[in-house]
Amino acid sequence: MPPSSKPSAPAQELPAPSYPAIESLLEATPAEDVRALFSPVKEGLAGLKGPKVEVGKKVQAAVAHAEELLEVLVDTRERLIAESKGAKGRK
Repeated sequence: MPPSSKPSAPAQELPAPSYPAIESLLEATPAEDVRALFSPVKEGLAGLKGPKVEVGKKVQAAVAHAEELLEVLVDTRERLIAESKGAKGRK
């Protein structure tokens, strides 16, 4: 059966991604607290037993990736703050 010759729906523009929760977390929380954000989750995953251990390993990997990304954001924030403070003295 040949494919239908109907025109495809016009492409809709997607809204620009916005992550206000992450942005407000990074702006309002000290870097040490952001870095310690996943500690309770990792402790809970370490205590899993039985058939949930395999799922826990997958979740630990996902948490590790999220933690790395959050660390990059924190480092970037700290670098930008340091650069903005250093640039005020120069013209």
